[in-house]
Amino acid sequence: MAGMRRAPAGKTKCCSLHTVTFLLVTLFLVLSGTGFRILGNSMLGSRQAGVGKRGELDGLQAVEPSRMVYGQPKVLTPCRNDVLVLTPWLAPVVWEGTFNTDVLNEQFRLWNATIGLTVFAIRKYMVFLELFLQTAEKYFMVGHRVTYYVFTDRPADVPHVPLREGRRVEVLKVPGALSWQEVSMHRMQMISNFSQQRFLHEVDYLVCMDVDMKFCDHVGVEILSPRFGTLHPGFYGAAREAFTYERRPQSQAYIPRDEGDFYYAGGFFGGSVVEVLQLTTACHQAMVVDQANGLEAVWHDESHLNRYLLDHKPTKVLSPEYLWDRQKLGWPPVMKKLRFVAVPKGHLDIRGS
Repeated sequence: MAGMRRAPAGKTKCCSLHTVTFLLVTLFLVLSGTGFRILGNSMLGSRQAGVGKRGELDGLQAVEPSRMVYGQPKVLTPCRNDVLVLTPWLAPVVWEGTFNTDVLNEQFRLWNATIGLTVFAIRKYMVFLELFLQTAEKYFMVGHRVTYYVFTDRPADVPHVPLREGRRVEVLKVPGALSWQEVSMHRMQMISNFSQQRFLHEVDYLVCMDVDMKFCDHVGVEILSPRFGTLHPGFYGAAREAFTYERRPQSQAYIPRDEGDFYYAGGFFGGSVVEVLQLTTACHQAMVVDQANGLEAVWHDESHLNRYLLDHKPTKVLSPEYLWDRQKLGWPPVMKKLRFVAVPKGHLDIRGS
């Protein structure tokens, strides 16, 4: 009987010791601020499972919020009353004055997001790449990890541009015999292929942009969303009947005149890598069907992009601040910022052989 009493007593002491040790370790981790970060980092895991795991991480961070001071959002005071800021399917339309950069930067840093930017510098379009990268380093995703994926037929001519910490250039060689129309038509295929081969394992988001542009102002994490498109600067105020959609019913890109939300630009779209993979794959497959039927959509990949985004609504829409041509369109008052603008050029010379 005495032996039976001693055994529980020893067990109780052992359990108490373990409990005290656990509490002390937990207290140390909480006070040092590392406990939740360690657990959060272990939850990030693979890129492909990032959305759900980042959701869990977000919940953990709520236990230990960062100290931030900023103006309180006013429920009864609209951030902008001169432009549309929310689509009928409740996607934000991003304009200057509709977001707080500091708050968004903090959120995406907590998620440890990595952004990939794809750009095609084929043939004579290589001349635009240096300015594109120089201005991107000044204005694009400042403070975040970025990989520039440069698709080119001239790898040796890719300029060496000084990069911020955590940013790099990856050169992806593509055939050099493509005309600009062929580049436009094959761009979706190439982004789709490399998304499967590499991008899914290397970055969280993909931003797909034209190279004959330059950054003139902040373009940051406010654009990021599972699937986003950008309002074309030539049609943001036009009626849908005036949009230059593909109007031939035989084409996979066909949109009737009584349909359509916005006209999206082919020079600036993106989202999570998984969503961009689905988008580019679908557009490429649609173009293959058209080609088999002897068709080519009026505006090539842009026509198919518009068809896709009509059926699969963007979760965020970027205003024309994010894609503008000041030489052709000036600077209207509705544009508080011009963030990403066309570089003046002679199309016939650049697009020629």
